[in-house]
Amino acid sequence: MSASDRAHASPLPLTRASILSAHDTIAHQIHRTPIFTSSSLSAALPRKNALFFKAENLQKGGAFKFRGASFSLSRLSADELAKGVCTHSSGNHAGALALAAKERGVKCYVVMPNNSAQPKIDAVRSYGASVTFCEPNAPARAAALAKVQAETGAVFVPPYDAVNTIIGQGTALLELMEQAPEPLAAVVAPVGGGGLLAGTALAAEGTGVRVFGAEPAGADDCAQGLKEGKRREDVQANTIADGLRTPVGVLNFPIIQEKVEKVITVTDEEIVDAMRLMWERLKLVVEPSGAAAFAAVRSAQFQELGIEGPIGIIISGGNIDLSKPLPWQN
Repeated sequence: MSASDRAHASPLPLTRASILSAHDTIAHQIHRTPIFTSSSLSAALPRKNALFFKAENLQKGGAFKFRGASFSLSRLSADELAKGVCTHSSGNHAGALALAAKERGVKCYVVMPNNSAQPKIDAVRSYGASVTFCEPNAPARAAALAKVQAETGAVFVPPYDAVNTIIGQGTALLELMEQAPEPLAAVVAPVGGGGLLAGTALAAEGTGVRVFGAEPAGADDCAQGLKEGKRREDVQANTIADGLRTPVGVLNFPIIQEKVEKVITVTDEEIVDAMRLMWERLKLVVEPSGAAAFAAVRSAQFQELGIEGPIGIIISGGNIDLSKPLPWQN
């Protein structure tokens, strides 16, 4: 093994310094997504907080996931890249990894549930990935992925529960803090598997920025686990926010437990209301999961905290099936 390959094989520590280093590595591959503001949305809050929306819906692949996928690939050796990469995902991670692999000329294999949304299947295929379908349950997914790996030798790139994924996702907050014209008092990020929230919490270390999570009430395993002091291993998800139906990851939960002040739960109605406001006022295509953080900021749970000053909101993605009615049209 060469010195370069040994460096790639050694995992980086889960720290803010690692996220700064990761950003240097992937800055030329990712979009430095813009921030948006809205005086009317700020004025509608009890404390009139300035809001800075980090528009990761405008990231390559339409979601923040491209950050973690890009950094994960940067950590693989030439021999590993030659074998290709694989993952399981029904949505944004599948597209992000497929696109990141395509840009590097690397083969990509994706296992997707057979009930995945057609636009997301089409996107993964358009990036050149090979798609294998499975029944929509964890045992079937694991079996299909194991078969793909056995046949191809491809390296598994996890969607959220991995060091490189977490570090890559944390780069969104680094940019947001640089782009905001004044220091943030707090930042809110959605939580499903927890890669984005854990990375955000690490990126905020030592900055004085308070970190909060936003989770659908119909998939609130992270919030419940924090109350109980123990990670819940499963979630019976019933929410419109399809990107947040995953149980929080094993690596992510203790980071969130230690560094995130609170996870705010929001109803699907609150998510849809926030989503509609973002479409109307910001003129942005935002998926339900991407509206969760703004829904949390508007909630009584959050407003009761009495936070003064600017708030950062991470819009996690904008991949939505526009062939179907929008949620507020049903």
